[in-house]
Amino acid sequence: MNALHPTPSKLRWTVAIIFVGFAMAWTLLNSPLADPQTPKTALFWAATLGLAVLALTGIRRLAAIDGAALYATGTAALFGLWILYFWQLLGVALDVPRVLLPTPSLVGVAFSEHFSTLETDFVQTVVRAVALGWLLGSGLGFAVGIAIDRMPFLQRGLLPLASLTSTIPLVGVAPIAVMWFGFDWPSKAAVVVLMTFFPMLVSTLAGLKAADRLERELMHSYAASYGRTLWSLRLPTALPYLFSALKVNATLALIGAIVAEFFGSPTSGLGFRISTEATKMNMGLVWAAVGVAAVTGSTVYALLVAMERRAAFWHPSIRGKK
Repeated sequence: MNALHPTPSKLRWTVAIIFVGFAMAWTLLNSPLADPQTPKTALFWAATLGLAVLALTGIRRLAAIDGAALYATGTAALFGLWILYFWQLLGVALDVPRVLLPTPSLVGVAFSEHFSTLETDFVQTVVRAVALGWLLGSGLGFAVGIAIDRMPFLQRGLLPLASLTSTIPLVGVAPIAVMWFGFDWPSKAAVVVLMTFFPMLVSTLAGLKAADRLERELMHSYAASYGRTLWSLRLPTALPYLFSALKVNATLALIGAIVAEFFGSPTSGLGFRISTEATKMNMGLVWAAVGVAAVTGSTVYALLVAMERRAAFWHPSIRGKK
C-alpha cells in the first residue's frame, strides 16, 4: 500500500474506519451470536470475517500514513487491541475452557486482584535478577571483546572458551547456579550473566571490525593511538552492533531468569509464580504473570530502539529507517 500523507481528509477516513470497526466489534461481542450457548452458524463466522477485514483495513491505512512516530505507535497499539478483541470474542463464543486459554478479561481480573503479588514478583525477577545480570553480562562481554581486539593472541585461547558459554543448556546450569549462589535472586542473575555474555562478545568483535580500512588507515596516518581510534572511529561504527546485542540480551535475560526460577526460588518471582500457579490450574494468574513479562520485554526493547536512534542517528542503518 502506498504511503499516505497525513492530510485531514485521509486522517478522517482512517479514524472513521477505526471507529466503525470498534462499534461493530462491540455489537458483535454483545450480540446473541457470540453467546456460548448459541450454535455457531455461518452468520457468526461471516460477521467475524467481515470484522477482521475491516480491522485490517484500519490497521493498514494507519500504518501507511507518513508523519510523526505517533502513527507507528498507534498502529502497534491498534493491532494489539484487535488481537485481544478476537481472542476475547472467540474465547467467549466458542466457550474455550479457562484451563486451556483464559480470555483477556479473566486475565485482567486476575491481574487486578493479584496486583501486589505480581508487583513483588516483578521486583524479584526483573529489577534484581534481570537488570543486574543483563548489565553485568553485557558489560563483561563488551570488556572481553575490547581485550581480544587489543591483544589478538587472546582470540585463539579465550574466544573458544567464551563460546562454550553459549552451548551450556539453561536447564543444566540453572540448578548448578542455585547450588552455588542459593535460592534467592543472585543465582538467577548468575544465569543471566552467562546467557548474555557471549552475544555481546561476538557483537563487539564484529562491530569493531566494521570500520572501513581506509578510515583506519587515515587515523593511522594522523598518528592516532589505539584508544583515540577506538573512541573516535571504531566504537561509533560498532554502535548498531552493540545495540543489537543489548536488544537480544534483554530478551535472553528475561527468559533465563524466569526459567531459572523454575529450579529453585524463594516465595516470589515471575517464574516461581508461573510454576506454582500452573500446578493449581490458576491459569488466569499464570497468564497475568506471562503478560507482565511480555510487556516488560517489549518496553525495554522499545526503549533500546529509541536510544539507538538517538545515539547512532548518523549511521546509514538508522538514517534509512522512517
